[in-house]
Amino acid sequence: MSDDDKDSKTEAPTEKKIHDAVEKGNTPFSREVPVFASTIAIYLFLVFFLPDGVARMNETLRDLFEKPEAWRLDTGSDVLSLFRHLGWEAGALLLPVLVMMMLFGIASSVLQNLPSPVLERVRPQISRLNPMKGFTRIFGKQGLVEFGKSLIKILVVSLVVALVMRRDYFAALDTMFSEPATLVYMLIGDVSKVLLVILFATFFVAAIDVTWTRYHWFTELRMTKQEIKEEMKQAQGDPIVKARMRSIQRDRARRRMMTAVPRATLVIANPTHFAVALRYVREEGDAPVVVAKGQDLVALKIREIAEQNGIPVFEDPPLARSMFAQVSVDSVIPPVFYKAVAELIHRVYAASPQTRRVN
Repeated sequence: MSDDDKDSKTEAPTEKKIHDAVEKGNTPFSREVPVFASTIAIYLFLVFFLPDGVARMNETLRDLFEKPEAWRLDTGSDVLSLFRHLGWEAGALLLPVLVMMMLFGIASSVLQNLPSPVLERVRPQISRLNPMKGFTRIFGKQGLVEFGKSLIKILVVSLVVALVMRRDYFAALDTMFSEPATLVYMLIGDVSKVLLVILFATFFVAAIDVTWTRYHWFTELRMTKQEIKEEMKQAQGDPIVKARMRSIQRDRARRRMMTAVPRATLVIANPTHFAVALRYVREEGDAPVVVAKGQDLVALKIREIAEQNGIPVFEDPPLARSMFAQVSVDSVIPPVFYKAVAELIHRVYAASPQTRRVN
């Protein structure tokens, strides 16, 4: 993506854009959080599990070296039995750390993003073999950030190890002449100190990386104004097409009204701005029904059709405006208009058939 394209992405991503990205597996994920979780698992193993495990392993090795006659090695089965016993003891020693690292690693991933199957991530793509894209990933902004994080971790670990070894240098020399168990416990203590400092440093790096990862992910999803317009068109329909559809619907409704005007009993006008055509047949209903209404040119057309079909037209501006605003087509007039309309209907029935207009 060119710099011009990135500069044009000034709008925040919409909910649809974010949802589509998540559906494709494009979610913010910090690699430092699993590292931090694994460090916690190793530290807990050193503090709570390793001392007891070392003690059990020490007893096993002591029995092996102090009582060699208890372990016969006459046949291959004897050798296999010995190695099986040592393997079980080593497995019991290392199993807690393996299980804890696995559980803590899974938890760190789940807490960042809920797991969901995404076939798009494993689908073969030729573009992934493009060396230029690989070069961009390694030496781009994201690659430099990853390199910076790794460099910080190496420097912190090296500094911590140097400080711990410098302070305990002479104690380590003295321990070399002591029993092996003492040396092991001293190493456990030193490693625990180193891991504790690394734990805080990893937490600091992970917190920064989570913030940076989510910010970078959100920035990559930013959209241009044109993309937002296109998305709105897809979600709500093209405004031009919708306007055209509304225009067609209005034309159809207008033609339907005009075909209903010859069936009207009377028309109330204003005299040119509004026109409301009413139909009242006692056998069809108890109240008049609005069969057509219009404004300006439509009102004039309604009057023209009414005059052509000999339908009386009454000019009553207040009544025409009120009925135009309050009554919809194919609806019965409300009771508030009963009295005024009843007087007009009475005049229609009282007039001679040749009457075409009543002022």
